[in-house]
Amino acid sequence: MKIEDEIKQKQFSSPFQKLAVNILFTASWLQTQGARLLKPYGITIQQYNVLRILRGQFPNPASVGLLQERMLDKSSNASRLVDKLLDKKLLERKTCPNDRRQVDIVITKTGLELLAELELKMNAWDDQLKSLSEKESGEMSDMLDKLRG
Repeated sequence: MKIEDEIKQKQFSSPFQKLAVNILFTASWLQTQGARLLKPYGITIQQYNVLRILRGQFPNPASVGLLQERMLDKSSNASRLVDKLLDKKLLERKTCPNDRRQVDIVITKTGLELLAELELKMNAWDDQLKSLSEKESGEMSDMLDKLRG
């Protein structure tokens, strides 16, 4: 469906405004779909992102700063997300042996198991993009990289 139909707006002031609105709308649409898939597991998209970052680091620990740096949503509060994931026993917090002021965060076995279970579900999230070919997906990704440039 065209963006004009989705938001019931017939005209835009420029193709650039239309592009910006379409990117924002599409990002929100993707987030809504992802949130729907994750809701039965009691985690948010931002928490899922933290778990994936920590799995990528595993078995090495990460700091809250590293998480914040790598998060997709830069406005997320990484400390708060870590606290919520700690409550769910998906992460562990340890004192850094080299710097007692720093806290190391590591994904737990339970967190790794949850991610393994979620992989199949989240593939359905990716499937929503398969109306594009692999070539088109690569080209669009390249264009978005260029836009952020």
